[in-house]
This record gives sequence, C-alpha cells and structure tokens, in this order.
Amino acid sequence: MKKSYLKYFTGLLLFGSNGVVASYIHLSSYEIVLLRSVLGIALLLGIFLIAGHRFTAFRHKKDLLLIALSGIAMAADWLLLFEAYAQIGVSLGMLINYTGPAIVIALSPLLLKERITFAKVIALAAALLGAFLISGQAAVIGISIGGLACAGLSAVAYAVMVLSNKMAKEVIGIENATIQLLCTAIVVTVFVSCKQGFSMEIAANDWPPILLLGLINTGVGCYCYFSSIGKLPAQSIAICGYLEPLFAVLLSVLILHEPMAPLQILGAALIIGGAAFGEGERLFMTRQNCR
Repeated sequence: MKKSYLKYFTGLLLFGSNGVVASYIHLSSYEIVLLRSVLGIALLLGIFLIAGHRFTAFRHKKDLLLIALSGIAMAADWLLLFEAYAQIGVSLGMLINYTGPAIVIALSPLLLKERITFAKVIALAAALLGAFLISGQAAVIGISIGGLACAGLSAVAYAVMVLSNKMAKEVIGIENATIQLLCTAIVVTVFVSCKQGFSMEIAANDWPPILLLGLINTGVGCYCYFSSIGKLPAQSIAICGYLEPLFAVLLSVLILHEPMAPLQILGAALIIGGAAFGEGERLFMTRQNCR
C-alpha cells in the first residue's frame, strides 16, 4: 500500500507541473495535448514491450471497455483543461478541475460500494464551496466564462476517468496505464486531425518543454498514476488527489507569478483543507484498526 501511495503521489506531482511546463510551449492547447499524448504513449509502449510484457486485456473484455472509456474521458479532460489553462490561467483552471474528486467521492458509494463517512461529506462540501468561491470571483473580475466552462467540464471527465478505471479489476499495473494512454492518444489524434489537421510549426526552443511534458510528465506520470489507483480506495484517490492542484497553484504563483484574489485564496484553502480533513480520518481509522 505504501508503494502504491508513493507512485500515486509521484504521478500527482508530475501532473501538477503540467500547466507550468505547457506555458513555455508556444502552440495551441490542442497541439500541446496531441504532442504530449503521442510522446507519452511512445515511451510507455516502448517500456511495456522492452520489459517483455504482453497484453492480456483481450481476455477481460469488460475491463478493456472500462479502461477504453477511462482513456476517452482522459482525452476529454486534457483537451478541456489545457484550453482552460489558455483562457483563465493554470491555478484557476486546475482548482476548478479538481471539483472532479468531489464527484468521485459522491458517486463511489453507488458505483464502487465504498462507504462514505461524515468526514468525507465535509471534504466534499468544502471542495464545492471552494470551487464556487474561485469561479464566482473569477466571473466578477471578468475572467472568460468559456474558460470556466471548460474547466468545469474537465472535472466531470476526470470523475468518469477515475471511476471507470477503478472498476477494471483484472487489468492493472503498466498494462492498464499503457492501454489507457493509447486510447487517449487515439482520441486526441482524431480530434485534432478533424479540427485543424496535423500541420504545426514548432520552434526549436519549444522542444525541451514538449519533451519534458510528453515523456516525463505524461509517460512516467501516467504509469505512476494508473498503476497505483487500482490498489487504492477511490475516496482516498479523490482526497489525496488535491495535492495536484496544490502543487500546480504553488508553481504557477512562484514561477509564472499568477495573481490570486483573496476569495480565490480562501477557496483554495477550503478545497485543500477539506481534502486533508477527509484523508486524515482515513489515516486515523487505519491506525485504530491496526491496534
């Protein structure tokens, strides 16, 4: 379990830096998502084959369909989120996107039969209130409503991604991550080809952040994330997942110097504080059971 958490946290930290890395790439949001998907799956598929792994998912058709659905949802999440980054900034886009874990917590009792506790209800309420303060303040100060809509829809896609992947019980580890990212890359490729074709001009100084985003943040990040969530409770995934927006906000403020209004800071504190409270209850109960 500790190893799974370590891999999960590593994936979250890599994902949390996506927006900052992407800000140094002078391409459209769709082109960035296409390049990160293709480079990420190239690395992950290469590791999968070189390590001697073989695909077994065709023996588990239900799992294959669930992972494919999760991959499609991840493609939608990325496309919407990176567009939100372009319109409303990294910190705000990421924080609104992370109402997605609140949706996971709300639906996990129904879909995954996980018991929801009072602490998790408090965490859910705090996250939703925080998101309301953030988006409400953004609307007041004139930030793009379209960007807010993209961020909100990306949160829904995130929830579909996590829940459908969690329901795949037999196909786990690097095979799960490889199939997931392969489906994402296919969907993104089809979308971009229909929208604008594959013609793009990439400057020489764009390649370092593109390679970092595609190979490390996406390839390694997806392996760490999707090879670990099958072994962790969905509600813990959702609550601990708030480390990602925390890391994203800190980086965007420190590196990109993005401002945050007082109500947005309060909203961020509610989201992250509520999440920490909910996960703290799980750790307490775990210790009690071990005694």
